[in-house]
Amino acid sequence: MSLIMKGSSRASFSSARANLDKHLQGATTAQATALSSELFLTLHALDSSIALRRGLTDPSRSGQDKVALVDQLVSKHIGPATVELLHLMVASRWSSPIDLSDAIEWLAVEAQAAAADADGTLDRLEEELFRFGSIVAANPELRSTLANRTTTTGVLKSALITDLLSSKTTPATLALISVLVDHPRGRNLEAGLNHFAQAASERRNQVIAHVKSATVMSDAQVSRLSAALAKQVGRNVRINVEVDKAVVGGISIRFADELIDGTVVSRLAEAGRRLVS
Repeated sequence: MSLIMKGSSRASFSSARANLDKHLQGATTAQATALSSELFLTLHALDSSIALRRGLTDPSRSGQDKVALVDQLVSKHIGPATVELLHLMVASRWSSPIDLSDAIEWLAVEAQAAAADADGTLDRLEEELFRFGSIVAANPELRSTLANRTTTTGVLKSALITDLLSSKTTPATLALISVLVDHPRGRNLEAGLNHFAQAASERRNQVIAHVKSATVMSDAQVSRLSAALAKQVGRNVRINVEVDKAVVGGISIRFADELIDGTVVSRLAEAGRRLVS
């Protein structure tokens, strides 16, 4: 599922994605990584100043004025491709200031996913984001440690992530998780990881389905489920399976904004509600 935008933001986001795709066609891993890093740099500048966000999305200001503001603030620190993309974005109309920031973040993740695709590690990136989210969800101490931006010694959490993951994950995974722990943007880590995984999946028009099952699913079962969901949504579907004994039996599937709950617990709860109604 792509980032949901309403009103004028929808057309502006679509135009920005098309421009990003133009720059990513034939880009090397290093070029796509640089584009991603520069977009994140711009995002953090916007997130630090609501006045700046409003200035860059003010419909009463001309596109030329907003382009000049971008040049003044960040053009010395970013490459030509990022400058062109940002010029297009600030000259477009946005329904709210936060939409511009959200769009830049999404495109930054897509660019990092393109870097992973260029070096053949996109599958690993998607898998590692999911697995790290599962580890965090199952480890309250780790979640608590990563919830604060800095450690007790004032070191950024990204430094801790580098120590934990640098030899265990792809560079793209490390880069995205590092950004997320330092700049969660009001989300908990699991929600941020899921959001990034969805954005990465967009690089090949794919939907991610999160499946909870009482038992380990076989490869054949995962393949059949993926094919069935793909037929339903009209896109390729990547299945991430979490074994959860609490579901008792059956499976629950969450993809996009839909939840299909076929667990025994859910059916018993529904039967109970009917008995007391």
